[in-house]
Amino acid sequence: MSTQKIAFVTGFFAVTMFAITGCYKTSTIVVNPGSSITETMSFEKDITPILTNSCAISGCHVAGSKAPDLSSANAYKSLTEGSYIKANDPDNSVLMMWLTGKKSPVMPIGKGPDEKINAKIYAWIKQGAKNN
Repeated sequence: MSTQKIAFVTGFFAVTMFAITGCYKTSTIVVNPGSSITETMSFEKDITPILTNSCAISGCHVAGSKAPDLSSANAYKSLTEGSYIKANDPDNSVLMMWLTGKKSPVMPIGKGPDEKINAKIYAWIKQGAKNN
């Protein structure tokens, strides 16, 4: 084999290996993340702080940016009227699909699934997604 062919094959192999190792998906949570939570989740006390700190940040889910608007004043209305949650059915709620990596992009962007956050939101939806 000529030197050019060897260099080409070696380069192609290196690029292919780099591309393959760069292709990954943030892990998907397979188990029910909220099954261990038995206390009642409050939207105001438990869920709003999560959304405010992880989602309603500049350039993400705030008024005038990406839907849904998850700022504290608009989060509940945005989630329920935008069909992002299905009360009592977290496994089929778009919000949970994003949070667990079952739907792309995984939220929060750059951080990936957070089991503690997901467990609270899962439990809240499973408990009826009340505005309490």
